[in-house]
Amino acid sequence: MPISEKRLLTPKFSHIYIEETVLEHPVSSSIIRHFPDSNIITIRHYKDVFNRRKQNFHLQKRSPKLILATAKPPFLYRGAEVCENFGHGSFHCTSSILNCLFDCEYCYLPGRYTSANLVIFVNIEDILSHVQHLLRISSLYLCVSYDTDLLALDRLTSFLARWLEFAAVNPDLLLEIRTKSGNTASILTRPPLDNCILAWTLSPDQVIKKYEKKTPSLDTRLRTISKLMEHGWKIRLCFDPILRTPSWKKDYINCIHYTLSMLPARSIRDVSLGCFRMGKDYLKRARIIRPDSDLLWYPFKLENGVYTYPECTRREMLNTVSREISRFLPREKIYCMGDFT
Repeated sequence: MPISEKRLLTPKFSHIYIEETVLEHPVSSSIIRHFPDSNIITIRHYKDVFNRRKQNFHLQKRSPKLILATAKPPFLYRGAEVCENFGHGSFHCTSSILNCLFDCEYCYLPGRYTSANLVIFVNIEDILSHVQHLLRISSLYLCVSYDTDLLALDRLTSFLARWLEFAAVNPDLLLEIRTKSGNTASILTRPPLDNCILAWTLSPDQVIKKYEKKTPSLDTRLRTISKLMEHGWKIRLCFDPILRTPSWKKDYINCIHYTLSMLPARSIRDVSLGCFRMGKDYLKRARIIRPDSDLLWYPFKLENGVYTYPECTRREMLNTVSREISRFLPREKIYCMGDFT
């Protein structure tokens, strides 16, 4: 890194921007206590900072700032077509945090947002109230860790505990929390919930080291999963996205055998598989941010506004991986994005 660039870097969360309306919010106060030396800057609206033009994504990723804001309706949105809904018609997502501590090269977030700073919507009580209202009408499958890794930030927000408490008294809610984190403090103090799906993204170590920067190793993730299984939780395993690297077949087969030989089959809820995919506009912007990425500059095929591997390539990859998993688990526990089985 050039010396001039180093001088621009400050410690993580050295500046905390707070909307005027949430200055006294309990979540804001709790978060600020974690950073007694940070500069606190009052703002009118989070977009005044988050949506500024000509931001440097790479510098912000190395030295992110924190923005505390109020979430406004709509609090929920329908799950994107590129997401697996596991057969649930009422599949929705909600975002109490925008952006992630991790730096995965295949992530769509750099293509979606112009900033790498983190936004935390502190008024989680309003989101919970809205979900409560919807549950009076019908059941709901809700992903709460879509635009971030909720577990990785839970020491700051304690949002996970709020969602688990909410799910415990709302059996018509099926909650999914997807993560790569090793932070389970809020989970291990509670009994397992049948209507809460803890889902871990797993990748070969070769993929983690090259494309999943700042994330825990495969062994760390497996130890975390194993600990939760010992406490009675059934875990969803997500080999998604599967990436077509030069040694993809060997790497994923070894990863699957290693993973499924370590974890008891009875404690695996199901397995989700999917190949790399990203919306057309997101990929265009992500390529600008990462012009040297061999992953993002692969000659993908555009299908219905989404860039992904050609169908024959996806079929080969998903069939290979699902076939290996079926040596350990029944096929009805394997979900393939695109139904290539």
